[in-house]
Amino acid sequence: MTNAEIAARLELVADLLEFQGANPFRIRAYRNGARAIHDLAEPVESVLADPERHLTDIQGIGKDLAQKVADLVETGRLAILDELLEEIPESVLAILRVPGLGPKKAAALFRELGIHTLDQLRVACETGQVRTLKGFAAKTEKAILENIDIASEADKRTYWAIADEIVQKLLAHFRECESVERIEAAGSYRRGKETVGDLDFLALADDATAVMDHFAAFPGIGKTLLRGDTKMSIRLEVGIQVDLRVVPAESFGAAMQYFTGSQAHNVVLRGMAKARGLKINEYGVFRGDEQIAGDDEAGVYAALDLPCFPPELREARREFDWAAAGGLPELIELKDLCGDLHCHSTWSDGMNTIEEMAAAAKALGHSYLAITDHSKRVAMAGGLDEDQLLRQWEEIDRINETLKGFRLLKGVEVDILEGGGLDLGDDVLAQGDWIVASVHYGQNQSRERITQRVVEALENPHVCALGHPTGRLLNRRKPYEIDMEAVFRAAADNGKLLELNAHPKRLDLDDLACASAKHYGVPVVISTDAHIIEGLSALRYGVLQARRGGLTKDDVANTRTWPQLKKMIGGKR
Repeated sequence: MTNAEIAARLELVADLLEFQGANPFRIRAYRNGARAIHDLAEPVESVLADPERHLTDIQGIGKDLAQKVADLVETGRLAILDELLEEIPESVLAILRVPGLGPKKAAALFRELGIHTLDQLRVACETGQVRTLKGFAAKTEKAILENIDIASEADKRTYWAIADEIVQKLLAHFRECESVERIEAAGSYRRGKETVGDLDFLALADDATAVMDHFAAFPGIGKTLLRGDTKMSIRLEVGIQVDLRVVPAESFGAAMQYFTGSQAHNVVLRGMAKARGLKINEYGVFRGDEQIAGDDEAGVYAALDLPCFPPELREARREFDWAAAGGLPELIELKDLCGDLHCHSTWSDGMNTIEEMAAAAKALGHSYLAITDHSKRVAMAGGLDEDQLLRQWEEIDRINETLKGFRLLKGVEVDILEGGGLDLGDDVLAQGDWIVASVHYGQNQSRERITQRVVEALENPHVCALGHPTGRLLNRRKPYEIDMEAVFRAAADNGKLLELNAHPKRLDLDDLACASAKHYGVPVVISTDAHIIEGLSALRYGVLQARRGGLTKDDVANTRTWPQLKKMIGGKR
């Protein structure tokens, strides 16, 4: 069982407990445990298999929760979750995923109106029943109707990070089969899309039957959907569909190109082939009946005088224009990053101390890390007031005296207030190294108001970057209404940076916005927003998103050393 699967079950327990109105501390324990396990850099199974280690050694995992996790890994079942699902209809889970609704309001809908499906919820909103409940209003109905499709789609799309865990387990399983000569993942997963609908695998093997028999033995299969001579489709217990195709060696490259997609990219390729009197499909590139390419991807593209496009660029956006102009951008790589500029410690809602976060960042090869705990407006996260922040910065100065080859930056994630302005005074912000400004409240304000708030923050001389610029949570919350062109212009005019928040549930900026930032000449900062040391490894998800936006090393600010970056932001500070 993957860490993501374990974390998802713990998070579901927390949601269902909140739905029932359980003790807030009990709910928080499950949420903290889910976060700790999701961000853990190694499989929970490895910790459990080591007699010298204990799950309770992980920050955020207590004795009771550790036993539950161990039982879940061993049996595949979580007793408390089974009990909750006996008391609460499973269909209610979809309602819990409606952005902005939350477990408490979902519970009110269930108790007062008997609503436990999305269809019932839609009808109740359309007929004006929801607004009659205490704590609801006509605008609540409107918001639910606007967001209900997100809840429906959430059942169909899997975070790339979770899909990656599944892919790695499947690849390891396939490689244990002696008949498999080569096995690769294709599809939207290979293109690095932030969410994945299903998984596609291509195999080169001398015995297709043996490969499919081995596939059928993969732990966690819920149902076999199809099995033929060279193709097999299954649905895993976690809900995602996996398709396997066994292809001949002479067609492997063509199949990889075809099944990686995207569809729009492949349509352009087919048009280019047709214009040259060629035919291209999953079997190869053909001139009449003669196959002229197909055993490798580079050969497929070379047959059309094209470079072998990185999978992340294959969306029929600018890749063909770049190729025609003489070359593709040299996309950023994880090794290019020098540091992380957004993380939290135990001073606010983080789970590790500043020293622990620094040691973990240094171990990853970083040369700097900005500690950016919340400001006082985010009281529920233990946000810091001016005096607390200055005391923290004094502590960071003390710690820096003990560090060699690494620097902690005195930072803060300062709130952009609903009424305008920032949560902390300029006299305090001026003393920091790195100031991230973010919107956490007032996300339902008008497009004009939110845009004005953000632009004003970018005009503040002490702000360095805008954090998670659109506020979205994948599968959970849409971006707030904001004029991003105005934001890009304000950032460019004021020499400010935009964050690409690498948390796999955010990935905010999205790939198109990354491309727009490049167009406007606004540097992007790839940061993790880590709340635990294991969360610092999320930079790779941000890099993948940046590559989809066509960003190079030069387009990303934290590929620079701290002295270089300090000079870059110093002009407006």
